[in-house]
Amino acid sequence: MDSPDLAFENDSQVILGETPLVLFADWLELAKRSEVNDANAMALATADAAGLPNVRMVLLKGFDENGFVFYTNSESQKGTELAINMQAATVLHWKSLRRQVRLRGQVTLVSEEEADAYFNSRPRASRIGAWASQQSRPLNNRLTLQKAVTQQSARFAVGTIPRPSHWNGYRLRPTYIEFWMDKPFRLHDRVIFTRDASESMWTMQKFFP
Repeated sequence: MDSPDLAFENDSQVILGETPLVLFADWLELAKRSEVNDANAMALATADAAGLPNVRMVLLKGFDENGFVFYTNSESQKGTELAINMQAATVLHWKSLRRQVRLRGQVTLVSEEEADAYFNSRPRASRIGAWASQQSRPLNNRLTLQKAVTQQSARFAVGTIPRPSHWNGYRLRPTYIEFWMDKPFRLHDRVIFTRDASESMWTMQKFFP
């Protein structure tokens, strides 16, 4: 019989009423030690104006009680879709651990200061690339991109490279977080945290697999 006050027994325990961020941080730390590449990689799902879903991989760059942060070109496909509908869903899947975490909620832009700070922490070549790439738009050939990189490299040959106005950070403020753990015979563990709004208290419920 399941313990009345534990979501997961033996593997990773979370006490009823505890924030899901504690469990997420625990799982992410385990993934960093076991995944070959990019333990912070997550699939990000958005929808276009017609409501057609779209999904791609991005990197989670930070998380706290305010939400989960990623960065992208706001003129990209995901950026334009988020401008239409500031809601998204993500999933982090760790094959080595046989675990995954799903999140759903509203999306907001991070502050200009936060975006600047992260942009300035990136390798110089990545900052050049942010200026050179017209993300999600047609590209005639690879040479066109290489020329753009050369031009921007010359433009910013010395001094700091400012963050492009179209390069921003996004914060997903989840109202739904699901923790999934593989178990034998497909009798998996599923624990779901939900709240009515991004500032509300979390409630927790175990679900059938």
